[in-house]
Amino acid sequence: MHEQDRSRQLPGLVMALREQQLSPREIETRSLQIIASLLPHVDQRRLDWPVIQRVVHSTGDPTIAHSLRIHPNAVQAALVALRGGRPIITDVRMVAAGISKRLAAKLGCEVVCAIDDPNVADLATREGITRGAAAMVLLAGQMDAATVAIGNAPTALFTLLDLIRSRNANPALIIGTPVGFVGAAEAKAELVALADTGVPYITLEGTRGGSAIAVAAVNALLRLAADRNEA
Repeated sequence: MHEQDRSRQLPGLVMALREQQLSPREIETRSLQIIASLLPHVDQRRLDWPVIQRVVHSTGDPTIAHSLRIHPNAVQAALVALRGGRPIITDVRMVAAGISKRLAAKLGCEVVCAIDDPNVADLATREGITRGAAAMVLLAGQMDAATVAIGNAPTALFTLLDLIRSRNANPALIIGTPVGFVGAAEAKAELVALADTGVPYITLEGTRGGSAIAVAAVNALLRLAADRNEA
C-alpha cells in the first residue's frame, strides 16, 4: 500500500500527532480530555476525580473506573499525610520507582521500599513468608500516618491488614491494588471490609490491579497535595 493511502486510514488523533507534533504535555492533556468524555456518568467535581482519571489513563481502560473503590475519606486523609511530609511506603521497587520524586520531595515525603533489605530476606526465610509480607512487618514502625501503596503482592496487603488489626501499624491511607489470581481479590475485599477500623483505602475489585495503578493513584494524590500547598 502506498504511504499516502496508508496515512489516510490513520485515526484523526494519530494524524494530529503526526502533523501537529504535539508535546508530551499536550498529549497528556488531550488524553485526560478524552477520558472525561468517556466517563460522563462520573461527577467530575468529586474530590477523587483526579485519582479516577489518572488510573484510567495509566491502564488505557475506561471500564476500570467501574471497579475502583475509593473510601469517602481517602483523598482528605492523603492530603493531610502528604502535606504533613509523612512517608510513602511501597511493597515493591516498581511502585517506588514510578512515584514522582519531584512532587514527593516538594512535600517532604520520603518514598520507602524495603523489599531489597537483607533483613527482609532473613525474616522471610526464617518465618517462611514472602518478602513482601516481611517488608510490611519490618516497616510497621514507620507507618504511623503514612501512605502505604501496595501494587503487587497480595501477601503484603494481607500482612498489613493483620498489623492494623493487632494495632502494630496505623497508616493514614492504604492504596491496595495487588494483581493476580491467588489472593489478590480476597486481600482487596478484606481491605474494604476493614474500613470500619477507620483506615481509608483506594482499591480495585477483582483480579485486576498492578503497580502502575498504585503509582497512578499516588501521583494523582501528590499533585492534589502540591496544588493545595501552592494555593
